[in-house]
Amino acid sequence: MDSLLNVAYGLLDKGLVPDFVTRLAIRALLRQRLSEINYGSFQANLEHKMRWIEKVRARDVIADETKRANEQHYEVSTKFMLGCVGPRAKYSCCLYPSGKETLEEAENLMLETYCERAKLTDGMDVLDLGCGWGSLSLFLAEKYPNSRITGLSNSSTQKKFIDEVANQRGLTNLEIITGDVNYYDFGSGRRFDRVLSIEMFEHMKNYESLLRKIALWLKEDEKSVTGESLLFVHIFCHRSMPYDFEDGDGWMAKNFFSGGTMPSHDMLAYFQSDLTLVRSWWIDGKHYARTCEDWLKLQDSHAKEGIDELERDAEAKGLAKGEGRKTFFR
Repeated sequence: MDSLLNVAYGLLDKGLVPDFVTRLAIRALLRQRLSEINYGSFQANLEHKMRWIEKVRARDVIADETKRANEQHYEVSTKFMLGCVGPRAKYSCCLYPSGKETLEEAENLMLETYCERAKLTDGMDVLDLGCGWGSLSLFLAEKYPNSRITGLSNSSTQKKFIDEVANQRGLTNLEIITGDVNYYDFGSGRRFDRVLSIEMFEHMKNYESLLRKIALWLKEDEKSVTGESLLFVHIFCHRSMPYDFEDGDGWMAKNFFSGGTMPSHDMLAYFQSDLTLVRSWWIDGKHYARTCEDWLKLQDSHAKEGIDELERDAEAKGLAKGEGRKTFFR
């Protein structure tokens, strides 16, 4: 079976598998995953979840595989990535309430939703933790001109891009910092009214340590602009069962999400030693499906330019030209 899968993955890397076949394979793998995380009863599932929670608490580091996350996502050619996402470069789920929205509209609707649910107001100190290519950081800097927006990213190329855009737009209330969340810390005098993190927690492992660190970055409630300091987190998740993407665990773990986590919807409720869960929401996964379909259309429409750019980028990094083509089809 492994040899057959390796042949299939090799064909994928060469772009020789039609989309309809890939979709059938994805659905089959999803059914397999759902079967693997179903232990037969509510009691058995809960016991497995609790063992997973305890295992996570015992981890030595906040995040595994930060270097591979950059290689697989965040330091892939910026020019290529911008050709695959919407005009705000939002590399996370967008919102399609009617199902008829354009990608640009869906980006803006989700960004506005963050502002509402995080209870943002002008004049705040805001940290965008895991800021990507700056969709939220730049949006907030424009929307709240009297706020001080800070973005933290593990990628130097993302910082370069955001700094360039901010300069072009004349935004002076935005600072982007490059740092690994495992080790980075703000000085004792720097605290935030709000910390927002959009689809970054899925790269984390020890949530106890992560939330303890974030708690220290938040202002004391009485010093916050609104009298309360808040963390707002957007994660993709399974409705009930968390699990890890581990080595030997298939294509996703090897090529796209090494060291990743699939949280469960209730996962953060188990990590309240330093921060208290106040409210949670649920957005149907169909919104992410629509987001991915829009991204795929953009990528396919720029296929030649995208492959050329990724091949140039691979050679610039000292890799074989063919590695760039693999990246496109992955």
